[in-house]
Amino acid sequence: MPDLPEPIEPLSDLIQYLDHVAIGVSDVGPAAGLFEMLGGTFITGADNRRGGFRWLQYRLPGGASIEALAPVSDDCFLWRFLRSRGEGLHHLTFRVSSVTEAALRAEQAGLSVVGLHLDPGGWSECFIHPSSANGTLIQLADWTDDYYPQASLEQVLAGEVIED
Repeated sequence: MPDLPEPIEPLSDLIQYLDHVAIGVSDVGPAAGLFEMLGGTFITGADNRRGGFRWLQYRLPGGASIEALAPVSDDCFLWRFLRSRGEGLHHLTFRVSSVTEAALRAEQAGLSVVGLHLDPGGWSECFIHPSSANGTLIQLADWTDDYYPQASLEQVLAGEVIED
């Protein structure tokens, strides 16, 4: 009889909820207009120095959140995404109780985990690469309740809100 693999522990007990869907765009301004036309309410946003992108989030009717990401530096990963795929779905973000444990379990399941970033006082994340997730980037993240910047849409669009 062949050796059976050890059972793989699923991520379901670590996943708290689907937080948002993110789309990659060349400019977050028109995306903000679309989100507002869909009845969305601006939540927050900022320029992410580490990643070289600007992001903004809206809450849509019914409670779902949507995020737009756009490159603001020449070496941003979003340029590669936009050139190869065009604007559209970039990732799904699931809030998890432990990014470290989620990354470990995903790797044990044979999934390709990339971009592990741990910041206990802010935003921690890892990604399941699209090659392991049916073509979709899956973000597993956790953050402190006060992580999101308090800013207006105008401040975000002007590049006045910075996160490290």
